[in-house]
Amino acid sequence: MMSKKKWVVKIGSALLTNDGKGLDIDAISAWVEQIAQLKADNIEVILVSSGAIAEGVKRLGWASRPENIHQLQAAAAVGQMGLVQTYESLFAKHDIHTAQVLLTHANLANTEQSDNISATLNALLELSTVPIVNENDTVATEEIKFGDNDTLAALVANLVGATQLIILTDQGGVYDADPRQNSNAKLINKIHVNDEKLKKVAARTGGSLGSGGMYTKVLAAKTAAKSNTNTIISSGREKNILTRLSAGEHIGTLIYY
Repeated sequence: MMSKKKWVVKIGSALLTNDGKGLDIDAISAWVEQIAQLKADNIEVILVSSGAIAEGVKRLGWASRPENIHQLQAAAAVGQMGLVQTYESLFAKHDIHTAQVLLTHANLANTEQSDNISATLNALLELSTVPIVNENDTVATEEIKFGDNDTLAALVANLVGATQLIILTDQGGVYDADPRQNSNAKLINKIHVNDEKLKKVAARTGGSLGSGGMYTKVLAAKTAAKSNTNTIISSGREKNILTRLSAGEHIGTLIYY
């Protein structure tokens, strides 16, 4: 029997919420359909999904993402309801069960807890479900301000020994300069995880909806490399991005170990 590939796919807030206009059901449907195809092609998928805070902000009728940590946690709790309902209903159309897994970095730093999480995630994969992982924002604090799930996705990749970490973002990948400020910026197609150039090009700034930026995505690639996991950072707005990647097409930036 051919062993299955194991992918961790992370989708950022700006993509999931169409830049803050509420959950983009059409876009999410497309990713769900592609994940169903990946599963049919013998690729197990763990989905690390942002979007809870952005969806909560929209549901609560707030004009912008709040600064107050407890308001952020409240928004996450409200938004998480819409997020999991959306995934559950869309995956059900493909006869695929989903499972909600909420984690904090503290969970993953504790050896006993991380062993349990690893065993549970692998059990869920054996049951042919798609685990939907998000940070437990109602109890976490620092992660809300800095992580935007990039680091979490890499740590999950470490836990399950993923063959590949796919980070879908609203950028085309990693560029040699900030493409939003420099029209001559060129996409880096392939780069080693320890290449010094990565440190120089990964800006710390992110959009207003998420808190990731390219900096945390590059750090995530470095973390993923510890478990011999390659990382692809690519635009989630590319049509059929996941199935094209699984077919071997080169899209975005490959950061290899």
